[in-house]
Amino acid sequence: MDANGIRLNKYLSEAGICSRREADRLIETGKVKIDGQAAVPGQKVLPGQSVTVKGRSVSAAKGETGHKAEPVFLAVHKPRGVVCTTSDKDRAPNIVDLVHYPVRIYPIGRLDKESEGLILMTNQGDLVNKIMRSGNAHEKEYLVKVNRPVTDDFIRKMRKGVTLSELDVTTKPCFAEKAGEKTFRIVLTQGLNRQIRRMCTQLGFEVRMLKRMRIMNIELGDLKPGAYRELSRREYHQMKESLKLDQSSLSRTEKGEI
Repeated sequence: MDANGIRLNKYLSEAGICSRREADRLIETGKVKIDGQAAVPGQKVLPGQSVTVKGRSVSAAKGETGHKAEPVFLAVHKPRGVVCTTSDKDRAPNIVDLVHYPVRIYPIGRLDKESEGLILMTNQGDLVNKIMRSGNAHEKEYLVKVNRPVTDDFIRKMRKGVTLSELDVTTKPCFAEKAGEKTFRIVLTQGLNRQIRRMCTQLGFEVRMLKRMRIMNIELGDLKPGAYRELSRREYHQMKESLKLDQSSLSRTEKGEI
């Protein structure tokens, strides 16, 4: 560990406890302590200090021991009714307990409680941060069932972008197509809170079923609710390459090159 310390959220991420974002939530709710004292957001862990999360001792995965945990990458079918956060306020089964993997892993991103489908889980904090930093620019595909027949006008408006007044934003143009009388497929490259549900509500439709089918090149396939599988080597490398391209495009955009 650096003599000047390491930011607590990064320390917890590298220890395989949770993502940096989830670490910040745990810190804000007083669940993390350094040398027995409640930690505060932005605090650093100094060499020799002890860290506990919900009373459990935590050691960094690298730095102090020089050892990094074997990487784990899973595709999981999150069932409806399960949450992707370990916060006590949810009072619902969470994805970490559901999978009950022998190594501490955590989800990449979220899928709301009433939705189901593909979510990726890993113990690699760096990968989580790369994906989250990409600004959700990668594709996520969903199958959605609504309460009444899907019309051509509805699909056209979804593709063009829907103004969400409560968020003061218009969604980005996207791919959408009819998949059945009351079902449609949609591919998003942004991740606004409950975006598809809000878009449908704005257009006078109510979501009855929402299932995520794909994230980048990773597909849900025939995974049953509650089941998981390890990513293949090919899937993992394709995902990494996609992230490199996303990061490169974002960097050029920030520099005004695009």
